[in-house]
Amino acid sequence: MDRRTFLKTGVAAGVLAGVRPAPARAQGESVLRLAMTLSDIPQTTGMATQGAEGIRFITNTIYDGLLRWDLSQGETTAEMVPSLAESYEVDESGTVWTFNLRRGVTFHDGAPFGADDVIWNLDKLIDRDSPQYDQAQANQAGNFLANVAAYEKIDDFTVSITTTAPDSMFFYKVDRVGMSSPRHWEALGGDWAAFAAQPSGTGPFKLVELVPRERAELVKNADYWDPNRVPKVDRLTLFAMPDPTTRVAALLSGQVDWVEAPPPDTIPRIEQSGARIVMNVYPHVWPYWLSFHESSPFRDINVRRAANLAIDREGIAQFLGGVARPAKGLVADTSPWFGSPTFDVRYDPEEARRLMAEAGYGPDNRCPIKLLTSQAGSGQMQPMPMSEICQENLNAVGFDVEVEVVDWEALRARRAARADGAANEGTFGLNNSWSFQDPDFGFMSAFMSERAPPNGNNWGLFSDPKADELGKAAQMTFDPAERDAAIARLHEYLVDQSVWILVVHDMNPRALAANVQGFVAPQNWYIDLTSVSVGA
Repeated sequence: MDRRTFLKTGVAAGVLAGVRPAPARAQGESVLRLAMTLSDIPQTTGMATQGAEGIRFITNTIYDGLLRWDLSQGETTAEMVPSLAESYEVDESGTVWTFNLRRGVTFHDGAPFGADDVIWNLDKLIDRDSPQYDQAQANQAGNFLANVAAYEKIDDFTVSITTTAPDSMFFYKVDRVGMSSPRHWEALGGDWAAFAAQPSGTGPFKLVELVPRERAELVKNADYWDPNRVPKVDRLTLFAMPDPTTRVAALLSGQVDWVEAPPPDTIPRIEQSGARIVMNVYPHVWPYWLSFHESSPFRDINVRRAANLAIDREGIAQFLGGVARPAKGLVADTSPWFGSPTFDVRYDPEEARRLMAEAGYGPDNRCPIKLLTSQAGSGQMQPMPMSEICQENLNAVGFDVEVEVVDWEALRARRAARADGAANEGTFGLNNSWSFQDPDFGFMSAFMSERAPPNGNNWGLFSDPKADELGKAAQMTFDPAERDAAIARLHEYLVDQSVWILVVHDMNPRALAANVQGFVAPQNWYIDLTSVSVGA
């Protein structure tokens, strides 16, 4: 059954297969029903699994961090603003960060928030000897807390965190630590599994029901500390719905109000139904990460450049119906971090064949590679058909490509296993969409040699002294404009080295029913659901 046939039959059905209706709403209750691309509900204890989409829909709804992204407008790139910390300072050494905490905040269980809670939450991720240490949460925090050397309570509303070296980007990292309630954890017998079913954060929504692999039911926190961000809806239902056609059919049949990443060829039908497509530019790329393991052909820069020149990005953007733009770099050429790379990322199959010949490959000696992709997932767009196009492009210039398709969480596990892990033997590329809104996460964790898993996300084990030098220079630069220039120099070098196969920049499309109002699409991977309302 093709996609169009599925939509016709699916919409006609009363309840789609695999989509169990949520509980009936109470009298007068407003409900936002949202279909995620994920196959399961992310971890709910404060450090979400399932990548950035897990953070978007679980961490950022149930929890707060010390800082947060301002997602209230879409005209300019989002910036970090105060959250549980009203302000912060960094000392002259660039290593001691002092956070001044907000007063009057309470957890969902009614316990007050203060400095002891921040220390307790850092212990749950860092201190293996603390009773609340949770390996499952620590696994999600390893790549951005690896450089924390110490932390302490200064007074009831002040904490300091010391890094192992000067790090001008450390403030980007603290928004990801969702503050869980110590008192609630203790009341549940110190059991994180029990806490996951009944979590307590300080966020604008409270979890009231979780059905694994199906849905999470959240209700608004009417007592949320920020009156400007008390949710407009009474209830938020998050569905795990990895199949894109199922998501669209659920929208068209009225079973959900919002779907992430609708397939491009369904957009006309969505708009005909009265729903609308909302999208915006944001710092995100859909690439193939490359292995620099000793067995990988991508250790040869000619092979890496040939792979980049083989990709018909305009054709893929057209296939995607305008919801993506061809990538000229890791970041868009409008970014202050783009700089002036000398390697022109373009579609040039003839030059790609010449470079492959120079590397020793040709029609009678093709270059075998295995690329890993997922069925769906956080920011993965339409990974299987997109990978099929890339496979054809690469094969046309001298590669012999095998594409392995796995579940999104399985792909993330393979990323954590590193290119030299047994699970990745013979795998030379990883299709993992990536966000560059935070330069430490985007650049440093993925490309600095010291940030190979578990200390970061450098799956391919890229190790280049010049890249390390440029990255460290950016980390040492605290003036914002000078830091942007330093990051741009790093980006130039990474593009010139063709460290990844670059394909497209995602426009992050989502489909909203006509009665969904108030949503702002920010230039950011995350979104703010507190402003959204649902009419009758």
